[in-house]
Amino acid sequence: MHHDVPRNARLPRGGLYAISDGSRADLLTVCAVVLRGGATLLQYRNKDAGPARRHDEAKALLALCASFAVPLIVNDDVELAAAIGAAGVHLGEHDVDIARARARLGAAAIIGVSCYDSLARARQLVAAGADYLAFGAFFTSATKPGARRATPALLRAAKSLSRPLVAIGGITADNAQPLLDAGADFLAVISGVFQAADPAAAARRYAALFQK
Repeated sequence: MHHDVPRNARLPRGGLYAISDGSRADLLTVCAVVLRGGATLLQYRNKDAGPARRHDEAKALLALCASFAVPLIVNDDVELAAAIGAAGVHLGEHDVDIARARARLGAAAIIGVSCYDSLARARQLVAAGADYLAFGAFFTSATKPGARRATPALLRAAKSLSRPLVAIGGITADNAQPLLDAGADFLAVISGVFQAADPAAAARRYAALFQK
C-alpha cells in the first residue's frame, strides 16, 4: 500500500478548494476568475435553485472547470453529479451514503465527506471509501454561523488516516497557516472568495499559501 498515492488520481495534491455560494447571476464569471486565481478544486453548491437551473449551472461549470483541468465536485446531489458527469460529489451527514454514491458514480469518482469535528466519523468514512475528509468549522463562518468547531489538533490526528484533508469554516488567508501546518491539504472557502470585493485577488492570496 502506497499511502502517499491518492486513491483518486484526479484529485489534486492540495490547494484552494472554492465552494460556490448559491444562486447568483454572475456565477460562471466569478468561478472563472477564481479558477484563474489558482483554485485547484471547485464545488458547486446551490441549495436554493430549482433542478433545471442547477443542472444548467453545473453543466456550464463542468465545461469551465475542464478548461482549467480542475475537477468539479457537486454538493450533496449524486444524481446531478451523475447526470452531468462531474468529477465527484461531496456528502454531508444527511446525504446518501458513500456506497450508494460510489455505485452510482463509479470507481473513478471523487467522493468527499464532511467529518465536522469527529475523528471517529472520519475513520468510519475512510473505511467506507471516502476520497477526502473535510473538517470544520475552524473559525466562525458566515455560511454556517452555528457550526460545530474543529481544531488543528484534529487535523494532526487525522493525518494517520492517509486521506487528503480539507479544512473549512471562516478560513482567511491570514488565519490559515496553522491549519496548513497541522496537515490540511486543502483550504475550503466559500464567502472568503465568493463574497470578496475582488474574488480574483482573494483566490490568489489563498493559492499563494500553497506555494511556500
